[in-house]
Amino acid sequence: MINAVIFDLDGTLVQTEALKGLSYARAIMDLCPDSVTEADALAAFKDAVGLSRQEAAQKLIDRFDLAERAGVYMDELNVGTPWQAFVQIRLRHYENMIANPEMLQGVSCQYNLSLLDAARRHQLKTGLATMSHCPQAHRVLQILGIEDHFDFIATREDVENGKPDPEIYLMVAGQLHTAPAETLVIEDSTNGVQAAINAGMPVVAVANDLTRDSLYASGLLAERYIAAHRADLPDVVSQYIDLRG
Repeated sequence: MINAVIFDLDGTLVQTEALKGLSYARAIMDLCPDSVTEADALAAFKDAVGLSRQEAAQKLIDRFDLAERAGVYMDELNVGTPWQAFVQIRLRHYENMIANPEMLQGVSCQYNLSLLDAARRHQLKTGLATMSHCPQAHRVLQILGIEDHFDFIATREDVENGKPDPEIYLMVAGQLHTAPAETLVIEDSTNGVQAAINAGMPVVAVANDLTRDSLYASGLLAERYIAAHRADLPDVVSQYIDLRG
């Protein structure tokens, strides 16, 4: 019996992964204005979806050989490593994006937000488990008007280990006082799905353009537990609990 639903944020409730991808692409182009296209940078970001900030930054630094170029900005940005400098350059772009309510509302995932509302109507406990950092996550939740829709929220600062480690899901379930087997996870990325599986929780994956291919290729879930398109989500979730009424 499902007693709680835990949602991921980025790529699940709002397509901030698309904005993150664009911010990384623009940071890469800031460092390599003549040798990397935005399309190439966005394609490379697909392999970084769901990773921690450090892991994503380092993967892209390695992919485009950015260490020396990013290292030039270390003193200016008061950081100690090239990946931190790269992150700060990227955050300038991302902060501008998520500060724009119209842009953020434009990438909200209405089917997934409707599922959140349905879970609350059915008096299920609701949690949020995001690898976003606390200030950015709460800004997004405030703009979307859903900050008070969760019984417990955990962000990157609350755990030692990021997804696919199960720590964040086990923490949220513990705070909701629900057993893992009674806690349904809604995710969009392979790392998030793996984290839920590692936590012993049932999970439904809602695919998006950045994660669809990797979700199917991973073999982590039977296809019946993957919502290929957002409109499919209520029917897929109904295999665990019917929230369509």
